[in-house]
Amino acid sequence: MSIFRAVVIEKNDTGQTVTLKDFSEADLMEGDVTLRVTHSTVNYKDGLALTGKSPVVRRFPMIPGIDCAGVVEISSNPDFRAGDRVILNGWGTGETHLGAYAEKSRVKGDWLVPLPDGLTPAEAMAIGTAGYTAMLSVLALEKHGLKPTDGPVVVTGAAGGVGSVAIALLAKAGWHVIASTGRAKEADYLKSLGATEIIDRNELSGAGRPLGKERWIAGVDCVGSHTLANVLSMTRYGGAVTACGLAQGMDLSASVAPFILRGVSLLGIDSVMCPKPRRVEAWARLATDLDRGKLAGITSTIRLEDTIAAGADILAGKVRGRLVVEIDRN
Repeated sequence: MSIFRAVVIEKNDTGQTVTLKDFSEADLMEGDVTLRVTHSTVNYKDGLALTGKSPVVRRFPMIPGIDCAGVVEISSNPDFRAGDRVILNGWGTGETHLGAYAEKSRVKGDWLVPLPDGLTPAEAMAIGTAGYTAMLSVLALEKHGLKPTDGPVVVTGAAGGVGSVAIALLAKAGWHVIASTGRAKEADYLKSLGATEIIDRNELSGAGRPLGKERWIAGVDCVGSHTLANVLSMTRYGGAVTACGLAQGMDLSASVAPFILRGVSLLGIDSVMCPKPRRVEAWARLATDLDRGKLAGITSTIRLEDTIAAGADILAGKVRGRLVVEIDRN
């Protein structure tokens, strides 16, 4: 059994420690596929795990990291064989199952999605759970029957990972995108992704009225709390809003008024336990619909040893777009 590098979270009487250390393949958890991990990424949830700001990790010691791209080394799963390039998002990795911030991982083959043709492993992790969640939101709005000619779409937490990819996807599909952000200096960046309007998050972050002026037909909300309540209150008749984040909070002090007076729908987006057919659909669409130039423009690359500091940075709002963790260049 080999020894490899991994970021490991351990718990003691005073809290948790996070270190980059040697880890034995013999200590990996059960699974029918062993991967050589080439790339990962840093999501908001990873930041919560790395800093201990929220009880994301429910088993110790834990290797964090909810996303990875890698190459199959050993497989007893009939769907995969050695040499296959694959993607993993969620399924409890980095929370209850040893995760992606390591040079090796052992997981269930049912959790894996083949790397789509045309995407590199680095691009897949530039997308990561954030971009895959954005695509799930776009698919949900489409399946609700909404289209660009119906009116504008608002994206909250616009400069973050989910928001950035959502703007790029929606703009390419022809939507008039309104981007809500607390970072005024990112206006040019958001417009480069395709946002038509920029609004200050303070317009949405305070306690609101049950109903506001109708401003958009659709929304992708990455923030939760008062922001989501306000987005709902300003959604046009028959519109829909996807809920896929909680940067402001898990609470939702909203009124039933938008639902019963305007027929607005709130669409929950779960990326962690999302069924495999929907994952495959989302990744296939990402491979064809996402502008690679824009993806490159929102992506920065770090090494495995940089992930610990990056976790604190993403929670502090210091990360724009997407961070790719380059674990193995081969």
